[in-house]
Amino acid sequence: MRQVLHVDMDAFFLSVELLERPELRGTSCLVAFDGPRSVVLSASYEARARGIRSAMPLARARGADPRVVVLEPRHELYRQYSARIMEIFRSFTPLVEPLSVDEAFLDVTGAEKMFGPPLAIAREIRRRIKDELGLTASVGVASTKFVAKVASTQSKPDGLFYVPAERTEEFLRPLPVGALWGVGAKSREALLAHGLSTIAHVADAPAGLMRRVLGENGVRIQALARGIDPRPVEPTHAEKSLSADRTFLKDLTSEDEAATALLDIAHRVGSRLRRQGLSGRGVSVKIRWADFTDVQRSRMLEHPTNVTSLIYSAARDLAAPVLAAGLPAKSGVRLLSIRVDRLVSADAGAQFDVFAEEEAASGADGAMDAVRARFGDSAITVAGILPPAAGESRDVRGGSQPPPGSGR
Repeated sequence: MRQVLHVDMDAFFLSVELLERPELRGTSCLVAFDGPRSVVLSASYEARARGIRSAMPLARARGADPRVVVLEPRHELYRQYSARIMEIFRSFTPLVEPLSVDEAFLDVTGAEKMFGPPLAIAREIRRRIKDELGLTASVGVASTKFVAKVASTQSKPDGLFYVPAERTEEFLRPLPVGALWGVGAKSREALLAHGLSTIAHVADAPAGLMRRVLGENGVRIQALARGIDPRPVEPTHAEKSLSADRTFLKDLTSEDEAATALLDIAHRVGSRLRRQGLSGRGVSVKIRWADFTDVQRSRMLEHPTNVTSLIYSAARDLAAPVLAAGLPAKSGVRLLSIRVDRLVSADAGAQFDVFAEEEAASGADGAMDAVRARFGDSAITVAGILPPAAGESRDVRGGSQPPPGSGR
């Protein structure tokens, strides 16, 4: 029988910060860029008790608790801790699938002979994370990825929850439909409208009804409700995508302003790709309007690249028609984001870079990277780009799941 662990760090960004600010333990505090347009990246459990949640606008969080302490995020520090956590995981099994900087799946089926049963492995992982890093983790243990992830949620904070294979359905059936992987707000509303409020309702529903409500995705979701999840743990040491975004203190109201901001973001994504020795073929752009509605567009490049100008060109072409159509009707752009995926090693991508202008651009990128590495990100920039104004936020992150609440 397969044995899967889902390990999820507790309030990860904030917990790392508290290692250096122990006097804040037990208080209401959070991690966020300190500005009127910022959102909460991670919150203490004391802050959560006052109604503060990840991804909540900072202004609303301060309304919920005017005395909450706001700590500036340090993403490079979080990545360093994440690397050490992943090393601990891989000391037990090579089958580690990171989902973000603070969570991963581990298949420990083959590790039992050396390290003992899965519960013993989970306890030892939690002990080492606590002893070596001073952090706490919640762990779910089950026979499938989905059930292990739900179990880790049930164990928070700083807990361990084991679901034996023969008790999978007993564990799942009472839970609300929102606990199902892939059921977001709209899917949840659709299921509730048909009287399907629990996982038991979904598991027992006619297959035809699930198709009518959720399309072909309904078949997959019903399988999860029945405890069926054959997906393997897919080990990877590389991130599946890299992204950067920028939230603006003042909404952008012109296409030129947006184009300038996109170039800045493209530089940050390209720089990180080059630093990690990666190239990507997929480019996506997200535009968040002032009313908090999002539009996303994506395309595939002819070949993988990490050249800033090519990333920017693709992002600009994706965003231009959306901005042209939307700006007259919307009050402005609140956030812009660029994501590059379909990642390969830069060496693999380089064989496609046959044009001289791309080689020249790549060389210029390398020179700018070197200056930034020595003197900081703001030391050199492209004409027309200014650093973020006070209160604006930038974020650069990797992984397959980049929402603001990833530091939970």
